[in-house]
Amino acid sequence: MIIYLRESPESVYRHLLFGNVSYLPFRDAAFGTCTFHLTLLDCFQAINKALQYGFLDFNTFDANEYEHYERAENGDFNWIIPKKIMAFSGPHSRSRIENGYPHHAPEAYFPYFRRHNVTTVIRLNKKMYDSRRFKDAGFDHYDLFFADGSIPNDAIIKAFLNICENAEGAIAVHCKAGLGRTGTLIACYIMKHYRMTAAETIAWIRICRPGSVIGTQQHFLLEKQSEMWLEGDIYRSKLKKTQKLAVTKILSGVDDISINDSKYQNASRKDSEPYSDEEETHTVTQGDKLRALKSKRQAKAYSVPLT
Repeated sequence: MIIYLRESPESVYRHLLFGNVSYLPFRDAAFGTCTFHLTLLDCFQAINKALQYGFLDFNTFDANEYEHYERAENGDFNWIIPKKIMAFSGPHSRSRIENGYPHHAPEAYFPYFRRHNVTTVIRLNKKMYDSRRFKDAGFDHYDLFFADGSIPNDAIIKAFLNICENAEGAIAVHCKAGLGRTGTLIACYIMKHYRMTAAETIAWIRICRPGSVIGTQQHFLLEKQSEMWLEGDIYRSKLKKTQKLAVTKILSGVDDISINDSKYQNASRKDSEPYSDEEETHTVTQGDKLRALKSKRQAKAYSVPLT
């Protein structure tokens, strides 16, 4: 009704409220009680905005391709903003199956990234692969680490937005599962540049990549909404005046930012192996649980390996 009949989100929602009915919230992938009630109306408003901004176009959308690549064995990635930002599960040092979940080496993504003009990779989790493998293949690569299940500090948000605003091509963002940390920072970009509400933004990201933005990250985005809107207004005002915003790439040569850092820190080029997530390797994290759950789903008949 919204996409083809151009009805308003509110009108569609009223149709579904006819009679004594109630609907469960469209929730995150967290294990436990739902703490953030994303409603059907939020989802309808998100779809309406997605149409307005060109995020959604069924004339070009390929359902088979979407279902293929969102599967764990085929790369586990989804476009959030077509031709601009995608979210994916974190690569590993080598391709293998671990605890039933398929891991992919960086090289497995190269052909798809090149075909779709992905020029930049942003890693939010600890090092599980050598970033030089992306860099040597011609991709820009940045590290903006913050802990699994946590929220980013202002320095990380600023750095992430700066990278996205200056990238020449599309950006591929990952953490461990590509849901929580990844969805949270992409949401900041969407709120800033498209003035969508936090609820609309979470709804759209979750429609594209179910389960995204987890736990306290949802409430954090509500708090960040007005700040991101203001930053977006200022950004667009400058663009309108100058037609070309000269932004310094603050992350040139920067390799690591942690949640406790107050300044950007240069990482040593000599720091190579081991690329293991020490804190997360010895304990089963939220990201591990989410990926294990996803890998249990039955594969479609047309699925083929990522490589």
